Amino acid sequence: MIALNRAVAVSKVHGAAEALASIELLQEDPKLRDYYLLFAVRGHLLRELGRRADAANSFRKALECGGSEPERRFLRRRIGECGG
Repeated sequence: MIALNRAVAVSKVHGAAEALASIELLQEDPKLRDYYLLFAVRGHLLRELGRRADAANSFRKALECGGSEPERRFLRRRIGECGG
């Protein structure tokens, strides 16, 4: 969880590409593998990099992992903003 928060901070200071690299490593962590916020953050970073299809896929994965209904509505909007 701390590493995910750190990646968000890294994105603000060093950019989305560097933060995305650290996020990719987190997907191997069994504790975070099914954590919807990991995929939501990943989707946000991919979207910032202009990788809309990959971002939409990450937002879909976040939806599969759960979250509250307001969070799910937010993720669906993000998928729509990515074109699908």
